[in-house]
Amino acid sequence: MTPPVPPGPVSRPLSEAELDELQGLLDSLPPGHEALDVVMLDGYLCGVLLQPRPVPEAQWLAHVCDVDGKAPPAGFPIERVRALARRRHAELNRAIERRDWFDPWVYQLDDAASPSETVLPWVAGFATAMDVFTLLMDRHEAAILEPLATLYRHFDPDDLEDADALLAEIETLELPADLPEAVEDLVRSVLLIADVSRPRAAGAAGARPAARGPRRPPPRR
Repeated sequence: MTPPVPPGPVSRPLSEAELDELQGLLDSLPPGHEALDVVMLDGYLCGVLLQPRPVPEAQWLAHVCDVDGKAPPAGFPIERVRALARRRHAELNRAIERRDWFDPWVYQLDDAASPSETVLPWVAGFATAMDVFTLLMDRHEAAILEPLATLYRHFDPDDLEDADALLAEIETLELPADLPEAVEDLVRSVLLIADVSRPRAAGAAGARPAARGPRRPPPRR
């Protein structure tokens, strides 16, 4: 049995004001820092939590303010960013461990944006975790092919190099009809991957409350 991620203290979900604060902090990083935005961060945290072995906190936090792990400049309120990111990590960990439904941080862009365009930043964050922490793909790529294809079908096929099996699986899938379906597919894929990389004891079951629609976007600075 894969050891679970330690649950840590129970903390409340981030409020809309705290999400706005987190986005503002990430936006305030100077040029040269490729920070995750809050949508990418959410997908990234799911990718971190689906690894077969718990990723040490210091390792996954290092890539929040810069995808390559570059340290933020002196004076940047990094501890506040870490505190907010830890709370979302803990919330997602509880949902994944229990196989509960959760609300991804996905935001309606505009009326012209397709469902794929809207969820793509979340999927890009997930893919960032797959690139940084490779154990899930090294161990279970074949076993998670269907849910992985459900996520990666939102990428341009040209961006998926040397992934013939994944591309073949994507060819069998249709794009979601609307944004609620696309959001539900994100959650369903995460929980299906968790069944492989973080298997639960026989007979354990989590409740799956009804999925909700996308949130309003946080203000950009």
